[in-house]
Amino acid sequence: MSGSSAVPAGSEQVIPWRSSPAVRVGLSLGIATGLYGISFGALSIAAGLTFWQTQALSALMFTGGSQFAFIGVLSGGGGGAAALGAASLLGVRNTVYGMTMNALLRPQSWRKLVAAQVTIDESNAAASAQPTFLERKRGFWVAGVSVFLLWNLFTAVGALLGDAVGDPGQWGLDGAAVAAFLGLLWPRLREREPLAVAVLCGVVTALCIPLLPSGIPVLVAAIVALAWGLIGARATRKRARS
Repeated sequence: MSGSSAVPAGSEQVIPWRSSPAVRVGLSLGIATGLYGISFGALSIAAGLTFWQTQALSALMFTGGSQFAFIGVLSGGGGGAAALGAASLLGVRNTVYGMTMNALLRPQSWRKLVAAQVTIDESNAAASAQPTFLERKRGFWVAGVSVFLLWNLFTAVGALLGDAVGDPGQWGLDGAAVAAFLGLLWPRLREREPLAVAVLCGVVTALCIPLLPSGIPVLVAAIVALAWGLIGARATRKRARS
């Protein structure tokens, strides 16, 4: 987040909740993201997990990308270790979000534990987009809590409907998550470097699929992306010192 546009805490104008842009953004993200829980619930049941295992993933893991990666590896025939590895790599970004949000919002006592649980893409985005400290707090909490509640609610709906709908692919539920990820990713691909990373990882995954067990190709692609990022960061530091 750019510090030049931020208004220091204590000097901003207090906006009523009903007209707060951060609240509107947070609720919109909560509703839009929560609905994808139906897709996850149905796909999780189709992958062989029970209702309570599905609910535990949404309540405890609570990061959509990692959850879809976990059940995607399982449904593709991969083992638990590969599924957990793919989910963990995708969840690393939440660690970065956590450090950023901790410095930005400075939660105290028990709120720090709750904030850690609801630190996800949507709450990070809702907070980072706001110009004042109060609005950042509102955006983070409204987005994080609303996504958590609705994601778990609709996960249960999807899991209960899992057996009734039959093959989730016939209803397009298997493509819902892909569409959501593409929607989030597309604006970033306007820049050359993210586009190059996406293309490289896609090629690596395609080359590895015939050669490696299910779930391993996505791990290899993630390692390639991580290596790219580390090399780029090192090059940036060298240029800054020179």
